[in-house]
Amino acid sequence: MDLGIEGRVALLTGASRGIGRACASALAAEGVRVAICARGREAVEAAARDISAETGGEAVAFVADMSRSEDIDRLLSGVAETLGPVDILLANNGGPPRGGFDALDDAAWQAGFDVAMMSTVRLIRGVLPGMRERRWGRVLTVVSSSVRQPVDQLELSNALRPGIVGLFKSLAVTMGRDNVLFNCVAPGRIMTERFLAGSKNAGVTEEQYAEKHRLTVPLGRIGRPEEIADVVAFLASERASYITGATVIVDGGMIRSLH
Repeated sequence: MDLGIEGRVALLTGASRGIGRACASALAAEGVRVAICARGREAVEAAARDISAETGGEAVAFVADMSRSEDIDRLLSGVAETLGPVDILLANNGGPPRGGFDALDDAAWQAGFDVAMMSTVRLIRGVLPGMRERRWGRVLTVVSSSVRQPVDQLELSNALRPGIVGLFKSLAVTMGRDNVLFNCVAPGRIMTERFLAGSKNAGVTEEQYAEKHRLTVPLGRIGRPEEIADVVAFLASERASYITGATVIVDGGMIRSLH
């Protein structure tokens, strides 16, 4: 299937590894010119080289901390100067840190809000005027299955990520006539470094942790980052031109809610 996005420009944050890295590779394979960013220079530059080598596409690395507004401004300017106006934005800014309610002070709540919500707001603010002017845009974000079913010891994520879904639903309504589409992708258990890091909090090995969670998934396995990336690539494409305001759960059937 031709997704109809060859030559488009995409900006993906948190894209040096895991889900963000897989999404960048999927888009580059479709002929999208991708800008990827992360906080670590060495990792993001290596990811850009690997994506270009694997797909034959164009991938450019940028270093930015999504909790810093000045970094986001610099990132947006750099992408525009290097690749041109952004047509596709994937705000993959990572989740707030783990912790139960009693362990979270005001600083933790503020830091979680900055990284989860304000970074997304600032990125959208930077790319939206151009998308509206050109009457074409795809704005996506990676949230979590916690927007449908809270996850233990992820109080910040449980509280903040549903707010991002609300923001995207609102913008889908107000920006639809300009052909700028807003959608969320909510992964379940995906085999990433972040997922496996939960083993430390649980006091078990990575293998034991993965096995415990595998048993909660009806498909009987932990998902792969590429399975999220395929959904993101579709939602970023012309083939998803009538989908906006949606939250797509990609979890192997784990979440039992009806909506």
